[in-house]
Amino acid sequence: MNEAEVSPEGVVTIPYAIRKELGVEHGGKIEFIRDLDGIIVLVGRNISLDVIKGILPRPEIDGSVEELVGLGIKRAMLDQK
Repeated sequence: MNEAEVSPEGVVTIPYAIRKELGVEHGGKIEFIRDLDGIIVLVGRNISLDVIKGILPRPEIDGSVEELVGLGIKRAMLDQK
């Protein structure tokens, strides 16, 4: 399990393995997204839609893009456990 400590200034160093998986390099951006169940996930802001499209399953339900992306990310995270 990867974990990080929050400094008194609120700074968190994201573990290398997570940064690598997100495709985030020095100076890159990370977006924090709350999915439909309230779980917060990290998304590399430089990831292309083509990559996301290949990761997410074809939706079986209707919903906004944000809702479907959040659901797909949650499912992918659960599959990795």
